[in-house]
Amino acid sequence: MSSDFETYEQDFGTITAEVTNKIGKIPKLSGEEKTQLVLNVDKQLEEVRELLEQMDLEVREIPIQSRAMYNSRLKSYKQEVEKLEKDFKRSRIAYSDEVRNELLGDDAISSESQLIKLREERAHLLDNTERLERSSRRLEAGYQIAVETGTYSAMDWKRVG
Repeated sequence: MSSDFETYEQDFGTITAEVTNKIGKIPKLSGEEKTQLVLNVDKQLEEVRELLEQMDLEVREIPIQSRAMYNSRLKSYKQEVEKLEKDFKRSRIAYSDEVRNELLGDDAISSESQLIKLREERAHLLDNTERLERSSRRLEAGYQIAVETGTYSAMDWKRVG
């Protein structure tokens, strides 16, 4: 009986991997191609639900001492299917980058240039932050040396700093 369950598990793994791959492609498509892929994924999700039902029936036939392990596996598969269904719903309504840019009145070239500019600004900020941290460490080290040599007392440093 557990061999049937394991066969269903293998089928489940294969189909869910295909569905995951296809869900990732849906937002990038449009028109008839998108419609066909959506129908195909919908059909495969139905197959997965049927597999879960078969697995549930198999678990009921497994001896009680082993049943808990199979029940927990089945529960995690059900959660995985719920997540896939949510991802599928999101992917169906997601606009491709082209459509989104068209709706927002933004062309791809300006989006790319904005992205490049943002990356450059981020790198510049990171460089400045690093430079500030190095300077702070040098000041701390200088303060430590001054205190150790007796040039400044802690009170003098507070007045200067």
